[in-house]
Amino acid sequence: MNAFLELAAKRRSVRAYRPDPVPRDVLEEILEAGRRAPSACNKQPWRFLLVEKEEERRALGMAYAREWFWKAPLVLVVCVLPGEAWTRPYDGENYAMVDGALAMDHIQLAAAAAGLGTCWIGAFDPAAARQILRLPDGMKIVGMTPVGYPAAEESPRPWARRPLAETVLRPQGA
Repeated sequence: MNAFLELAAKRRSVRAYRPDPVPRDVLEEILEAGRRAPSACNKQPWRFLLVEKEEERRALGMAYAREWFWKAPLVLVVCVLPGEAWTRPYDGENYAMVDGALAMDHIQLAAAAAGLGTCWIGAFDPAAARQILRLPDGMKIVGMTPVGYPAAEESPRPWARRPLAETVLRPQGA
């Protein structure tokens, strides 16, 4: 298996973190990976919010009520500004959320490469999160992730993925 596929297989959704802080140089590498993600027409409509203080992480826990979420030493929130994103002219589809998802994916893979755990959180109360984070009008949250060192080594588990034969489609008649 090549190095990238090994990294993709290594990445897990971690739900228990050690309290050790994330070193600044490691955090900057992770953020740089997000910054380097592709975006439609290179618009880069994302913004990354770092929630580091315990009282702020605890408050953000009101939007996603899981103690393990805010107990990580850092919560990273990926936001987008749809007004800055590319919009497909044929149907008006705005690509901000796609661009933000690509940035989040790069961040999570970079964190896994650095030995850190993450867990993409999408099941949060967006109105509560907006208020807690004091987001400006026009900014949307793509997702949040705790970032930190996993509390325990995860045991290997078999891939719970569909086989490629069920995943790859061909146009009808091709």
